[in-house]
Amino acid sequence: MSYKVIFFDAKEYDIESFKNAEAFNEFDIKFFETRLSPDTVDLCSGYDAVCVFVNDEINKEVIDKLQDFGIKLLALRCAGYNNVDVKYAEGRICVVRVPAYSPYAVAEHAMAMLLTSVRRIHKAYIRTRDFNFSLNNLTGFDLHGKTAGVVGTGKIGRIFADICKGFGMKVIAYDKLPNESSGLEYVSLEELFAKSDIISFHCPLTDETFRMVNEKSIETMKKGVVLINTSRGPLIDSEALLEGIKTRKVGAACLDVYDEESDFFYHDFSNHIVSDDTLARLISMPNVIVTSHQAFLTKEALANISETTLKNI
Repeated sequence: MSYKVIFFDAKEYDIESFKNAEAFNEFDIKFFETRLSPDTVDLCSGYDAVCVFVNDEINKEVIDKLQDFGIKLLALRCAGYNNVDVKYAEGRICVVRVPAYSPYAVAEHAMAMLLTSVRRIHKAYIRTRDFNFSLNNLTGFDLHGKTAGVVGTGKIGRIFADICKGFGMKVIAYDKLPNESSGLEYVSLEELFAKSDIISFHCPLTDETFRMVNEKSIETMKKGVVLINTSRGPLIDSEALLEGIKTRKVGAACLDVYDEESDFFYHDFSNHIVSDDTLARLISMPNVIVTSHQAFLTKEALANISETTLKNI
């Protein structure tokens, strides 16, 4: 008898990639678009395993319910696990994840946002669609010769550093556990903040990294610094970022993640009023680019996520 697996927060691209996976037919899988939370956990009754994504909420209440239902396994189809109370889960339910689905996808997206921002490509695209071919206010700057600070030097961070080097940038790095064989120049976080023209975050969300970008740390950065976050929203204090942008301390921000994204990202609000004033103000800023946690979204990454998740289960 095949294992019964329930998927939460499943989108069309998830369903397609899993159905194309070699091991798909070995399982009895049910896809739900709703997120897992204390309000929806009762849907898990009768299943053997639960598969979740970045915005599902797996707290003590949910874990207790999963244990009551006899769920053996919680499978994350992502690398990050800050949305899971892993300490409470220990001894109660097995938790697995996909640590490396495509580090190239995320690193390349970070660079794509950086290039879009500093060369005003998004603004030029909108103009030329209206047959406006003026170059006024589209002046950017060379990446060559600039200093890129990479916070977190796992696979994604190292690949992003390599991309930066390909543009002729000087790269400095910070990691709590430096990878001495990476060939990167490691400095303290304070030195990285002070010397970098561009700072890109590729670290997990922990108690130590929570709001590492805040009012005080922004004050230590170069005037006009560009911040890139493709990791987790709460690494950056959004209100402090807004203030930094308004005072011209922060020259630009490229955000694929947001502190309170779970209520908005992956959903269509084009015909609604967005109730999050901070998110609305960020999006309204001319030097801010927001994408909806899509850095992972390539065909290669989806295929790897599907295959690894099913192998984990």
